[in-house]
Amino acid sequence: MKTNTIFSALLIILFSSVSCNSNINKLKKEAESGDAEAQYNLAVEYLIGEETKADDELAFKWMEKSAQQGHIVAQHDLGHLYFDGVGTVADTIKALHWMKKSAEQGNASSQFNLALMYKKGEGGIPQNLEEAFNWYTKSAEQEHAKAQYNLSYMYLGGEGTVEDKEKAFDWMKKCAELGTKEAQFIIGIDYENGTGTEINKETAFNWYEKAAKQGHEDAQYTLGLLYNKGEIVEENKEKAFYWFKESAKQEHDEAQSQVSYMYRIGEGVNTDKEQEFYWAKKSAENGNIGAQYNLGLMYDLGQGTKQDDSQAFYWFKKSAEHGFFRAQYNLANMYYSGRGTEIDDIKAFYWCIESAKQEHAMAQHLLSMMYYFGRGTSEDKAKAFEWCEKSAQQNFAEAQFDLGTMYYRGEGVEVNKEKADYWTSKSYENGYKPAKSILEMDRYNMEIDNTVFDDMTKQQVA
Repeated sequence: MKTNTIFSALLIILFSSVSCNSNINKLKKEAESGDAEAQYNLAVEYLIGEETKADDELAFKWMEKSAQQGHIVAQHDLGHLYFDGVGTVADTIKALHWMKKSAEQGNASSQFNLALMYKKGEGGIPQNLEEAFNWYTKSAEQEHAKAQYNLSYMYLGGEGTVEDKEKAFDWMKKCAELGTKEAQFIIGIDYENGTGTEINKETAFNWYEKAAKQGHEDAQYTLGLLYNKGEIVEENKEKAFYWFKESAKQEHDEAQSQVSYMYRIGEGVNTDKEQEFYWAKKSAENGNIGAQYNLGLMYDLGQGTKQDDSQAFYWFKKSAEHGFFRAQYNLANMYYSGRGTEIDDIKAFYWCIESAKQEHAMAQHLLSMMYYFGRGTSEDKAKAFEWCEKSAQQNFAEAQFDLGTMYYRGEGVEVNKEKADYWTSKSYENGYKPAKSILEMDRYNMEIDNTVFDDMTKQQVA
């Protein structure tokens, strides 16, 4: 029985092979007799290599013969062969020639490709936005979705035509109605912002939803935001989490950061430190600076993962280098204390000032202390006072305490006992307990404390 089964299988393969050869031979005869359709089909067979051995040169030969007889699709495909250099030497001028031949016969795909070639102006073809606009229009009118999409942008930017936001909207909507998810997302934005049409939040939501259900990651993220904030639609944390996670699965870094955050605070999902860490790491690895900072904190505090100073330093540095002020401050602290890296006062000072310039109160206070003690820079009591005052004005209690001390002693500023009492009192009101006893004792015995350097920013960001 087994032998008969094998024999039957061999017969099927044999007859299939004979049938394929018969089909190819018939096609060759028809092509050689000058049948343009047969020449085109034979070219396709040589390209895909299903019923005969693939051969790019023979594919090109028969495609050219068919195209020369006016076969509209062969002209289009011959343009591609010339453009990509398949079976022949790449030649963009000849590619343009054959694409135009097909386009002039009404082939929508050729019209679209011709528009692209004129739009980019590459490979010796001069850029011509008017021609690009013309061919996009012809293709779009035949319901070529990509042409409609690109034509919309040409109207929006006034490229090759007069800027017209209404027409840009109309063509993008036509594209969206053909099911193009990218267009559906953009139409949602247009309805939400009133670009080229009247504002309609509910319709915007419907288009976002259509795009999201087709897997558009930005639309999925947008739905997450809308459900999370209760904008346009009723607030629903579970749905917000669902859409954030759908987008996160597609490597959307902001969505990954949001998923991490929701696992942290338990909104729309149960709290899960390990999942919080997992998604923060995914987002950080995709370049999200807030997630890089949060990941640094998680390594620093051992939340959702093993405590690791070197990894905390690594991720704080990543975030700091992209300009995030909280990460810059924590990085300064790590350089100063030698946690996760070697002690480096110069680098500590550099990152501290970068953060302080972005109005980070703790960094401003730390910078004040670095100037005060001459750490990583020359001692400068005037600058110490200047940065301490900036921090104190942001209600940072320790800075208010030290500012009061500097006013009392006349360090970097003239002695002013009233302001000294004012800032020390403010410090106590803001929860700095040592200020109370200082208000009741001899200030001349008081020293400014430099342990501030070990005080790191622990606040995570959403």
